[in-house]
Amino acid sequence: DRLVIVTDPMLATGGSACDAIARLKDDGYTSIRLMSLVASPQGVKTVQEKHPDVDIYLAALDEGLNERNYILPGLGDAGDRIFGTK
Repeated sequence: DRLVIVTDPMLATGGSACDAIARLKDDGYTSIRLMSLVASPQGVKTVQEKHPDVDIYLAALDEGLNERNYILPGLGDAGDRIFGTK
């Protein structure tokens, strides 16, 4: 009966968030929320379609994705910014 909050700084395509949620469900968790700072409409739609029982909380919903699946206007790639890989 524990609440699990999945945090994803940037919800772009929704793939990583969906994988994390699926893993939690496989482990028996049923009360799951998703929290993101910035999201694309495509990512939100993907999570809603695959996991309609998961509430999504966002700080900002941006316009969409570019050809590299980066959120527009967005912040670039969060991992690259955190770890300085680009």
